[in-house]
Amino acid sequence: MEEFDFIIVGAGVTGLSAAMYGARLGLKSLVLGATHGTELPIGGVITTTNVVENYPGFIRLTGTELSEAIRKHAQSYDLVSIRQEKVESVKAEGKKFHVTTKKQNYSGKTVLFATGTKWKRLEVPGSFEFENKGVAYCALCDAPLFKNKVVGVVGGSDSAVKDALVLAEHAKKVYIIYRGEKIRPEPINLQRVMANKKIEIIAKANVLEVKGDKLMRSVVLDKEHNGSKQLELQGLFIAIGHIALSDLAKPLGVKLNEKGEIVIDHKTSETNVPGVYAAGDVADKPFKQAITGVAEGCTAAYSAFEHITKSEVKAM
Repeated sequence: MEEFDFIIVGAGVTGLSAAMYGARLGLKSLVLGATHGTELPIGGVITTTNVVENYPGFIRLTGTELSEAIRKHAQSYDLVSIRQEKVESVKAEGKKFHVTTKKQNYSGKTVLFATGTKWKRLEVPGSFEFENKGVAYCALCDAPLFKNKVVGVVGGSDSAVKDALVLAEHAKKVYIIYRGEKIRPEPINLQRVMANKKIEIIAKANVLEVKGDKLMRSVVLDKEHNGSKQLELQGLFIAIGHIALSDLAKPLGVKLNEKGEIVIDHKTSETNVPGVYAAGDVADKPFKQAITGVAEGCTAAYSAFEHITKSEVKAM
């Protein structure tokens, strides 16, 4: 069984940054990706973001460029190993942790969960039936498929608005369908969406059903728009939030909140279980950004270093 000081479950920018910082502290660190069976590459969900403008030091770059820069930084240290392996379980064995993937088993003195989140699905009739037939979740991935078509985005967050802006680069028309009275993006993105003539906001509205034949053709709303509750769309992108991917942490007795997020000490990134840490979108911080996740990951690495040196955990 291969042994490490610091095993990081999750290969997004949070996990990669934690490995980099762990290596700087002399910790033999392992990053394991594909923690929830997605097709996301090393770098995580930010690789699906077209434009990043809020990461210090970079005025404007893509999510892929940012994650690649952080990956290269982490891999510049000989103490860092990054592997695209799906983690199946994490178990405590005395003062150590056994992490099992489909390929092999690993032993770690400390563990960091940087597993992130997955998209919430729109649970209305037709939404599951037409997934990948018009209903989608990643605007950056699929926007080119909707060139000169009419599409909708469900949601009113900053992520939803950024999806609409990406789609507007390709689509003929983009509707933002939001149940609230006003959308809630960052001010700069609000300005951009209001200035974009391709984008129209339908507020105080919910999608009740997705309809179509072989492909989706329309949605049914709970209020009329231009005299009808049926809105013709060739694509519908769902941006209604995320679900914390904390299932791997549950068997360890890690405390979760009502949202399923891992509860941490925000000064140390520690959970209630000694030697176990969490950082990034899976943790219970209300403000979730790449920069905050990176900071939590680095904090977790330092806490892991302190735990190991104070506890004097010896290699097996």
